[in-house]
Parts: sequence; C-alpha cells; structure tokens
Amino acid sequence: MDTSFLRSFVLVAQTGSMAEAARRQDITPAAVAQQIRALERELGEALVARAGRTVRPTPAGHRLLAAAAAVLREVSALKSAVRDKQLAGELRLGTINTALHTVLPTILGSFVQSHPNVTVFVHSSMSRQLYDAVRDNFVDLAVCLHPRFALSKELAWQQLREEPLVVLAPEALAGRDPHRLLREEPLLRYDRSLGGGHQAEQYLRSQQIVPRERFELSSLLAIAMMVDQGLGVSLVPDIASPLIAHLRLVKIALPGAPDPRRFGLLWPRASPRAALISAFLEAANDVVRAGPLAAEARRQQKAR
Repeated sequence: MDTSFLRSFVLVAQTGSMAEAARRQDITPAAVAQQIRALERELGEALVARAGRTVRPTPAGHRLLAAAAAVLREVSALKSAVRDKQLAGELRLGTINTALHTVLPTILGSFVQSHPNVTVFVHSSMSRQLYDAVRDNFVDLAVCLHPRFALSKELAWQQLREEPLVVLAPEALAGRDPHRLLREEPLLRYDRSLGGGHQAEQYLRSQQIVPRERFELSSLLAIAMMVDQGLGVSLVPDIASPLIAHLRLVKIALPGAPDPRRFGLLWPRASPRAALISAFLEAANDVVRAGPLAAEARRQQKAR
C-alpha cells in the first residue's frame, strides 16, 4: 500500500474536499481521486461518498481513518529518524480563535525558527471540541480554555495567560461607571455558547444587570472593531492582540470581578509525537518568559 495514497485519503476525510486535499499536497484533484480509487480497489471497499458538496468517509472509510493516522505518524517518525537529528514531521495543532489573533503567531514564529523542518497543520475550533480532538487523537495538542471539568490523567495542561472580564467601551466613555455603561449603552454581546460569553452572562445575572442587547457574535476582534465604531459597549475577556492596539478603546475594570478566563496548552501525556509536542511547549514557554505575554502579565499584575 502506497502511504502517499493513504495520506490523500486522510486529508480528504479530514477536510471533506478532494480539492483541498490536493491543494495541501500540491497535486491535482484528479490525482487525489485516482489515489482514493486505488485504495478502494486494494481494500475491496468504498471508502468515501459524496454528501452534497462535501466528501465523507463511508463506515469502512471511518475504520480505515482510525488506523491510517497512526500508520502515517509512524512513517513520518521513521523518516525523521533516518534523515538527521533535527526534528521533522507534522504537528497537528488545535486552537481557539482568540489565540490565533493574540499569542499563537508569536509562538509559531519561535517554533518554526528553531524547527524549520516541522510542518504545522492548524485546526480552529471551540474549546469543548478541542478537548475531544486531543482525547481522540485528531490533534496532537491544543491551545484552548481550561476545562470546567477535571482533566483525565491521560491529559496534561499548562496555562499561558489569564484574561479578566472587562467592559470594552469607546474612548469617549472613559471613566464612566462600568455597571451604568452595561445598563444604558447598547450591548455587543460575546457569544454565550463560548466560555467567555458564558462567564459574561453569569456576571450580568449576578449583578442584576439587564442590558440593551444590540448584537451577539463570536469574534472578539469584530466586537472590538464595532466598539471602536461607536456601536455600543461589550463585556469580554481582556485579550492582548496587536490587531486592536490602534483602536480607540478603553478597558474598564469591573467591581467584584469573577475569576479570570484561563487558556493554555492541552496535550496527551503519551503520544508518538511527544518530541514535537515538547518542542512546541518549549517555544510557548520562551514566549511567555520573554515575549509579549510576559509584558502583558506584568501589566495585569500592576493593575491589581
């Protein structure tokens, strides 16, 4: 069995698209389709089926997918071992969107500078899906919020940052009482299905604040841009992103603020890609110690 064909199948199954699998491998969609058909002839089973515009694994395809990922990781490890002592291969990284807009680009920059032969595939999702993705070996590690439940002994956690809830308001409203702003100004609500949005909703209820809701959305970056445009105020985690540094905003601390939102790294304690995971953790620690995260942590400590 040609492992390149197996890799094409895994990419099709993960992305739901032969075109996307072809793009990632720099080959044509027709070549990917031929490879899938060759696997099906060899195994004697249909492996994929179309569902509208997407391609999904059949029951046999799902069984193959569960085994194929482990085979490809072992092949990658073998290649790395015989080439040289430098780390190489693929690292599958899950992340929440907040990290994509804040800390992750800096961490990835440090990581690839030290390990240029490693390819990183970044999968964006919500924290609760990322817990399952790490547990089910869909990703090798994840940048996500700390779970509200106790972690199993098979998983490890390292915190990267704390983010207290703040009222995000236009500069013209600086110095105003945060509770009055939340009662009187239109509220741009952070999606309540997300950790930070759920925490904001709990705070509003605890303070008996009934806001004038205008929008509810899942992007902290978009919320900041809308506040800058004078569309309202928001109750959100205090993110540190260069993408909002130029906006005309103020962050107003809350009286009786709840515990801050915590996010960090989640990974399995036992993994065939342990060396790659360890290298990524080292890069993250370097950024925390010396980079923007360290400066932001010092700023938060002074503010307390």
